[in-house]
Amino acid sequence: MRIVTLEEHVSFPEMTALLPEEILKNRKQSGAALQMQEKLADITGERLTSMKAAGISMQVLSVENTDVYLLPDSLAPAFAAKYNDLLADKISSHSDAFAAFAMLPMTVPEAAADELERAVKTHGFCGAMIKGLINGVFLDAPKFAPVFACAEKLGVPLYIHPGIPPKEVIDAYYSNVGDTKGPNEAIACYGWGWHSETAIHILRLLAAGIFDKYPQLNIIIGHMGEMLPMMWERSNRVFQPGNNGKNQRTLIETFRKQLYITTSGIFTQPPLQIAIDTIGIDNILFSIDYPFSSNQMGIDFLTKAALPAEQLAKMAHGNADRILKF
Repeated sequence: MRIVTLEEHVSFPEMTALLPEEILKNRKQSGAALQMQEKLADITGERLTSMKAAGISMQVLSVENTDVYLLPDSLAPAFAAKYNDLLADKISSHSDAFAAFAMLPMTVPEAAADELERAVKTHGFCGAMIKGLINGVFLDAPKFAPVFACAEKLGVPLYIHPGIPPKEVIDAYYSNVGDTKGPNEAIACYGWGWHSETAIHILRLLAAGIFDKYPQLNIIIGHMGEMLPMMWERSNRVFQPGNNGKNQRTLIETFRKQLYITTSGIFTQPPLQIAIDTIGIDNILFSIDYPFSSNQMGIDFLTKAALPAEQLAKMAHGNADRILKF
């Protein structure tokens, strides 16, 4: 069976070396990312070998870091373009195994829209990945409208991935746990915090009317829906049209038409069943979160999924083929 995964990360040290010294001093990465630098930089070595061993047909690659957000507006667009060009070059000799999401200079939204269009039309990228808040600002801010408009026009999805929370949030919610001083990264990031923040991000887009303004826009989020399936019915009751937001449709109607989730990093059956019962099998795409999860972990989960063959095929590749136009 064809298997496509689409939350799979890369980070190239040759691009990090191009950052100004003052940026490098303030650059922050999660501890997990720091431990995975060698794997993140690799494409055709261990990554490809493990894909073949696990039976994975294609990975959609995306840049793991948020370096482009740290750069001044005068430098960010060129840096993003160079990163996308390098990624395109690295995957060009294995186009059957790899596709890519573009890195966008989101601090300069007009330039981000231009780079999205260039990456799609020039390199055949299948959308873009946006990492968390943009220097503390959620994507429902009006200034990001050009990016949504461009993605809708091109017919490509935007993948909203968690990012490290703002310092103010880390200080307030995730620091000084018990008698331990400083932030607790596991609570703030991959153990809880940035997942719930991504759910908040999607709810803000709903309440701000972004999905209604761009009715053909598709948004993807990972980690089995970033907690949204668990809150599905309650959130739907709260976010009714005319309550506290600008949304013209219910949460359920909106999300089933425009929101897609991946399985990245969540490899047990109960969350999958909740996702199927809420957002539905047509909106679920298989992903692994490589290298933070191994390809074999993901495949073991997929092969054990107690699903009819038709549903398994949709999750393994059919939905991705349809949304990403493979």
